[in-house]
Amino acid sequence: MPYFITVRNGGTEHLDTVAKGNEEVIGARFADAAFFMREDSKHTLEEFLPQLDALTFHPKLGSMLDKTNRIVRLTEKIADQMGLSADDKKEGLEAARLCKADLATKMVVEMTSLQGIIGSYYAARSGKPPAVSQAIEEHYQPRSAEGEPPESKPGLVVGLADRLDSLAGLFSVGMAPSGTKDPFGLRRAAIGLVGNLIAHAVNIDLRKSIRDAADLLPVKMAAQEQATCLEFITGRLENLLLDEGYRYDVVKAVLAEQGENPTQAAQNIREFSGWVSRDDWDKILAAFSRCVRITRDLSERFSVDPAAFELAPEKSLHKAYQKVRKTAGSSYGIEVFLSNFVGMIPSIDKFFDSVLVMDEDKAIRQNRLALLQDITSLAKGRADFSKLEGF
Repeated sequence: MPYFITVRNGGTEHLDTVAKGNEEVIGARFADAAFFMREDSKHTLEEFLPQLDALTFHPKLGSMLDKTNRIVRLTEKIADQMGLSADDKKEGLEAARLCKADLATKMVVEMTSLQGIIGSYYAARSGKPPAVSQAIEEHYQPRSAEGEPPESKPGLVVGLADRLDSLAGLFSVGMAPSGTKDPFGLRRAAIGLVGNLIAHAVNIDLRKSIRDAADLLPVKMAAQEQATCLEFITGRLENLLLDEGYRYDVVKAVLAEQGENPTQAAQNIREFSGWVSRDDWDKILAAFSRCVRITRDLSERFSVDPAAFELAPEKSLHKAYQKVRKTAGSSYGIEVFLSNFVGMIPSIDKFFDSVLVMDEDKAIRQNRLALLQDITSLAKGRADFSKLEGF
C-alpha cells in the first residue's frame, strides 16, 4: 500500500514538516531501488553468474561461483537420494545453477536481506519457469527460527545442498562454531537442514550426504572432520526435539542409533515416547536390559548353534527370537520392534529363571551367550536402550 507510518519524539507541532521530511527520505530510498532495478534489468539473471567469481566464499573454498558449482552437483546427488521426479530434479538443478546469481546484482549488493527474493523476481523476468523462480527464493527458507520451510521439492533440495556445502566446507577449514562465535551461521544452517528434512518427511542418510559434499570440496575433509560435522548437526537436531518437549533420555537413545536420518529419528522418538509412558514399560525395559547386562562386557561375538540347545527354555527363547527378527525385519521402527519384542518377554523371563547362562561347559556357555547377544542386537539401528532412565 502507498502509505507508511513514522514515529518521532515530540508533540503535534509541525507535523506537516515532519511528514514531508520523512516522505523525502522514503522517496530517495525508493528512487535508489528503482535505479538499481533499472540497471539490473539490462541483464538476464544468468548474465550475473560470471561476476560471482569475484565474490569470495572462503579463501580456501573458493568463490561464490565455485560454491554454486558445488551446489549444483550436490543437488543432483541429493535429488537422487530423495527419489525426486524427473521434473522436480530438472527444476532443482536449474534453480541451483542460478540460486546465488543475485548476489552480484546492484539491488542485493545494496540490500542484502533481499537475496533470493530478488533472484526469484529476476528469474521470472528472465523467462524462467515459475518452479525455478520459486525454488531460488525458497532455498533460503527458513530465514529465521520461526520461519516457514520451503514448499516445493526443488526449493527444498537446493536449500539442503547449499547448507551441506557450507557445513562440510567450513568444518573442513577449521571454521566450526566455538562458544558464542558462529560467524558463518552454521548453527542456523544445521537447524534449517534438519528442520526442512523433518517438515518434508524426507529420509536421507546425512553421513552419506556429508561425504558427498566433502568429495566436492577443493580441500580434503578427513573422516574425523566429517564425523564431527555430523555430530554437530545431530546436536542441533537434539536441541530441536528437546524444545518440542520430548524426554531427554528417549531423544538420546534414538539419536545414538538414528541421528544420521533426522526424519526417521523424529518419527521413532514420537513412537518411543508412547512406549515409555506405558504402565508396563518397566517390565519391558527390564527384560531387555537383562540380556544386555550379561553380554555387554564380552569382547567376543559368539555364534548360535540351535542344535546345541538342550533345555526347553533356551529352545523356546531361540524360537521367539527368530520370530521377532523375522517379523521386525529390516524396519528401523521402534513401534514395530517393541510390539514384537513384548511377545518374547515370557520366554526371556523363563530362560533366566530356569537356565544357568554361565555354565561350566564352555561350548554350552558360549552358545547361551550367543543367543543373548543376538537378542540385544535387535535394537541395533533402532535405539541405544542403555541411555534410558531405569536401564
